[in-house]
Amino acid sequence: MATAKTKLSVNVDHIATLRQARRTRVPDPVEAAWIAEQAGASGITVHLRMDRRHIQDSDVERLREAIRGKLNLEMSISAEMLKAALRLRPHQVTLVPERPEEVTTEGGLNLIFYGRRVAEAAEQLAAAGIAVSLFIDPDLRQLQALSSLAGGGARWIEGFEINTDAYTRGQDAAQTQEELARIAEMAAAGGQKGLRVYAGHGLRSDNVGPIAAVEQIEELNIGHSLIARGVMIGLEGAVKEMLAAMAGK
Repeated sequence: MATAKTKLSVNVDHIATLRQARRTRVPDPVEAAWIAEQAGASGITVHLRMDRRHIQDSDVERLREAIRGKLNLEMSISAEMLKAALRLRPHQVTLVPERPEEVTTEGGLNLIFYGRRVAEAAEQLAAAGIAVSLFIDPDLRQLQALSSLAGGGARWIEGFEINTDAYTRGQDAAQTQEELARIAEMAAAGGQKGLRVYAGHGLRSDNVGPIAAVEQIEELNIGHSLIARGVMIGLEGAVKEMLAAMAGK
């Protein structure tokens, strides 16, 4: 079962996706965030993309003022996004890789190759009082690279989010258990280093339980499956359903 500290941050990107399909004012991500928090979510996550395909800068501004919990802003390490984050001032930034043509985030940051750029971005954000997290695959080599970022950059980073995509796409029970073991090992190693540990990507109510039960993982970031379920039963019901699944109910 999930521990009492396992939190849920609801990603409302696809509320904005539906709105942008018609360029209208509805549905409103801020209203969705309010509903999610009322239903038990501890925070809200949004991805401000370079092409602004869903979330807009104004959405982030309004969310920062409206929500009670933590606002987690996912973004690339580009100069444009850094400038936007410093202006918008979310509670936390999660740095992610981003390609213009991707449908969704395709993998974690490669800190072995891009560690210096990540460290520079993290330093700027931390200096502005913004907590920094990195989205990385469950690969201990990436965690080691995080710990040894050039120029002492690791000290600017509070934690990391484990990419659960491979776990959610397991073809059989053996593969799923193998991926779960990798995630648990990564989480334990991160906890030993004093880092905050988060997880997310592709999680659904039917596969979230084992991830929520990993002791060191304090928060799950979940979006698409929640919004998709919310279309059918309402967002409040979908959030409550996910929280129950996280608790093994």
